[in-house]
Amino acid sequence: VRMNKEQHKKQPLFHLVKRTNFVWWQRLLIRGGSILLGLLVSMMILFIFAKANPGVVFVELFKGVFGTQRRILNSVRDFSLLLCVGLALIPAFKMKFWNLGGNGQILISALMCIVCMFFLGKAKLPDYAIILIMIPVSILSGVIWALIPGIFKAFFNTNESLFTLMMNYIATGLVAVFISAVVTTGSGVLNPLDKGNIPGDSWLICLIVAIVMVAFIFVYLRFSKHGYELEVVGESKNTARYIGINVKKVILRTVCLSGALCGVVGLLLAGSIDHTVTADTAKNMGFTAIMVAWLAKFNPFVMIGTSFLITFLNKGMAQVQTACGITNDSITNIVIGIIYFCIIASEFFITYRVVFNKNKEKAKKEIDAQINKSPVSEVNSSKEEVKK
Repeated sequence: VRMNKEQHKKQPLFHLVKRTNFVWWQRLLIRGGSILLGLLVSMMILFIFAKANPGVVFVELFKGVFGTQRRILNSVRDFSLLLCVGLALIPAFKMKFWNLGGNGQILISALMCIVCMFFLGKAKLPDYAIILIMIPVSILSGVIWALIPGIFKAFFNTNESLFTLMMNYIATGLVAVFISAVVTTGSGVLNPLDKGNIPGDSWLICLIVAIVMVAFIFVYLRFSKHGYELEVVGESKNTARYIGINVKKVILRTVCLSGALCGVVGLLLAGSIDHTVTADTAKNMGFTAIMVAWLAKFNPFVMIGTSFLITFLNKGMAQVQTACGITNDSITNIVIGIIYFCIIASEFFITYRVVFNKNKEKAKKEIDAQINKSPVSEVNSSKEEVKK
């Protein structure tokens, strides 16, 4: 009994239990509540530090996305691009290849697209010929940029996170070298090119590409042999080898796919939207898309919602900053960070539940009562009577 008492004293006030019977609407309710909580806390912060009216903040948040036709189309374009990058990262992530080089793969593809537009335009090639050349060149550039760390991972088991991260800086340096070589004015800015531009509305092209990519990734992961193999490799390389899967081949094939899809995004940015390249062309989508993919649990269809949510917050807060006259970017960055934190924290409560030891005091009293009624306590009381 005394041992049980000591063990009971060591029990925590609460413990975590993994949820097993959570239905979809409960998960949706928790996520929606976390978004509302993040918005409420953000409005309080903006009111305290920027004197922004919460009602105005709420209205301007939606105006930033749906205020005008131009804002709607720009939001659709940015949402589609972010979704494409998130889809590009899914195959590598499901294989447990942590590709942090999305920015570099997008940037190097955009650079090679501009290289084709710049030099082939000077050679007086027609636009359709330039487009037919720059499409495979851009995609192949993304493949090569992802394949380099993939080779080192497959054959030398290097850390792919650090490797792909460093490749981002190399791509940024190559962009700077190209601009300094071709821009003779010393401005460091390459003016938009008018040769080889992809015809059509950029928002519509991006949306179509995103829809096709969602369908492709879903079918590839769910129904293809390649999708099955990369999941097995992600779960256990030893198991994959045991059942006859060529692990090195799967790694190289998967990173090539991831790089090719990032290359498509680079092509769209340079050939259809910006018509130029800078060090900020990727707009950090390679890192933002990591959160998009993680929140969606690597589900291509759920990723549509997470991509829209993040695009909505970024566009909306930019409009709030302008409308409320907030000149300090740090305040809006903190606000966006708080909302992200609430969304990420909600995943904890979706996965686990907190169980409190409500009967701890009751159990303590029962143990004490058992000790008092035990033979040991009776013997001690008899000894006391004899001494008296």
